Amino acid sequence: MKDNQHEVFPIVDEEGTIIGQATRGECHNGSRLLHAVVHLHVFNAQGDVYLQKRPEWKDIQPGKWDTAVGGHIDYGETPEEALHREVREELGITDFTPEFIGKYVFESKRERELVYVHRTNYEGPILPSKDELDDGRFWSIQEIREAMGQGVLTPNFEHEFEQFFL
Repeated sequence: MKDNQHEVFPIVDEEGTIIGQATRGECHNGSRLLHAVVHLHVFNAQGDVYLQKRPEWKDIQPGKWDTAVGGHIDYGETPEEALHREVREELGITDFTPEFIGKYVFESKRERELVYVHRTNYEGPILPSKDELDDGRFWSIQEIREAMGQGVLTPNFEHEFEQFFL
């Protein structure tokens, strides 16, 4: 499986206002066109955090552990619609209450993303997509701290987790 390089994303300014459009390939080729994504951090009653393992076929950060849910906002979709779609697609969860934490711009050498960050407490079944994820499990805060800076977690996750949760 591969990402659809022709999928169209809205190009946004730092406030989230749509100012254009570009394909996934254009957004991830080093152009650094700012495009919007949603993230959901899933916590259980013990305070552990669910992380997903990105598949090896992903064009960005393959094989690394990442935010429970992360996905692009499609053209014409609100952040809230994208969040519910991505959570359903990636973890099979439809009954959850997201809490908006904040937004920020994440920059790497290949891309720039306007990230809408959410969290939820969840105790129900999690059914990770076999098509979109290689693995998933709850990590303790201590496990996450020990893995930081070791090349196990995505840089985006590390930055975001430090900014919002540590």
